Amino acid sequence: MNGTFRHEQKYFINMQDAALLRARLLPVIKKDEHAGEKGEYWIRSLYFDDCRSSAYEEKDMGIMSRKKYRIRVYECSDKIIRLERKNKVGPYINKQSAPLTRDETEKILAGDYEFMRDSGHQLLREFYFECISNIMRPRVIVDYDREPFVLTEGDVRITFDKHIRAGLGGFELFDRELPTIETLPVNIMVLEVKFTEFLPEIVKRALRCLPNEMTAASKFVLCCDVAQGVHGLDSASYLPLNKYLR
Repeated sequence: MNGTFRHEQKYFINMQDAALLRARLLPVIKKDEHAGEKGEYWIRSLYFDDCRSSAYEEKDMGIMSRKKYRIRVYECSDKIIRLERKNKVGPYINKQSAPLTRDETEKILAGDYEFMRDSGHQLLREFYFECISNIMRPRVIVDYDREPFVLTEGDVRITFDKHIRAGLGGFELFDRELPTIETLPVNIMVLEVKFTEFLPEIVKRALRCLPNEMTAASKFVLCCDVAQGVHGLDSASYLPLNKYLR
């Protein structure tokens, strides 16, 4: 999806609202085939930030035009590894990606960026520039379980992101035993609705059943805050959601 800007809507919802929304959508929407028999998959993203913490600060301040770099893998496997840059301009998002090998990923984590300088992928060359000039470095690992649905009309993608977890103590992308900590109450998830052309009326009507307003929820900021331990999180205490409801 390189070069295409899409609409993005996000909501914090509970399990009950999610069940109601699924029931309303299932007659017209289908599971993403990449979800397999389980109907969901585990995403792990390693986010990067520069020496000024620009990605974190710009998101926290609500800057309208910003970008984030991440390396994304699925099920902690090295079968598919991508460097991605997510650009956001107002309500629109654009995602650019370039493939990485396991060896190239390990080089980035070790601070060896030279292989990207003359890469055939423009995104890797630009990331090399960011790493060298702006001291782009790993910031936080974000884990979650994604249940995805797709609708051809309007090029719609709806995802339920559950059990959002912050990685602790390292940036080991392929370590299934990496310690993580839940960032939200267990019954809360993030609903994302993305579309390119238009949002079909059936989806609009289904979303009206949600009691919550749209949010600019950021899994990146949420996990940064938890991983940094700035709020004394424990198993029975969570950050107030109002910080992320913007």
